[in-house]
Amino acid sequence: MSRAHVVVALDVGGTGMKCALVRPDGSTLHTERHPTDAGRGPDAVVDTILEVAEGLAGKARADGLDPVALGIAVPGVVDSARGVAVWSANAGFRDVPLRDLAVARLGLPTALGHDVRVGGLAEARLGAGRGTGHVLFVAIGTGIAAAHVVAGSAAVGAHGAAGELGHILVRPDGPRCGCGRPGCLEAVSSAAAIARRYAELAGASASAAEVAQRAADGEPTADRVWREAIEGLADGLASAQALFDVERVVIGGGLAQAGPLLFEPLRAALRERMTFHREPALAAAALGDEAGCLGAALLALDAIDLDNWRH
Repeated sequence: MSRAHVVVALDVGGTGMKCALVRPDGSTLHTERHPTDAGRGPDAVVDTILEVAEGLAGKARADGLDPVALGIAVPGVVDSARGVAVWSANAGFRDVPLRDLAVARLGLPTALGHDVRVGGLAEARLGAGRGTGHVLFVAIGTGIAAAHVVAGSAAVGAHGAAGELGHILVRPDGPRCGCGRPGCLEAVSSAAAIARRYAELAGASASAAEVAQRAADGEPTADRVWREAIEGLADGLASAQALFDVERVVIGGGLAQAGPLLFEPLRAALRERMTFHREPALAAAALGDEAGCLGAALLALDAIDLDNWRH
């Protein structure tokens, strides 16, 4: 009897990496977490990635499973076609040929993808966008990024930089973004921007979640900050809908944890901005922090032909 196929999947962040063994049907057999410790430098991070991947492949074999591919998700700018982590402030990468290094170390077909795009891939095929042909996945946390998924495939772009929704201009006279330009969506509606704006107006610190709750409780300053963020996000999503005409917008990241405090006013604000465009359905991401690993596994499976895999 042939052994069951699994994919080794890693979702690498600046502080930690989530790892899993994933079946071809998208179900997870085993999970692990390891520190990335990007402060040690990019070479050390790459060594850790390869060691963890090799260890997971070894565990799969010890458990009677057949690891057929490796999928790796990393932040920053990623050239998926060449398998190169072009640049990442979080992980310290610059032009790292991660796919080739992994193939040389593990001997497995390997796919490298952008963390938000693979998260969007997973949500579109296995999560809140399942059964929908056109999905925009928007991750809102410290920053804002998106993935446009059509028929189960996420657009990469000509230079590996598709999906930078956070850098749509929504307020020309707004706060300066980390990219250097004023008024980007990320500088207005990200969780970090909400916390900064509240501190500026209230003279006190609060997280975005706390601002949302204080707004719901009737605090005027919090209400102003939360409304500004919602309005900015609605403007950004309206622009995205004009460009992509999706059926569903799936929102993930830390800000989505606000639940109805986010989705109810955002849905109303987005509806106000629709003219001849079809209003997309809004949904909260369903896969949580598993999305990156699941998406990395899907990306790897898409790159190989299991029927022609030779044991």
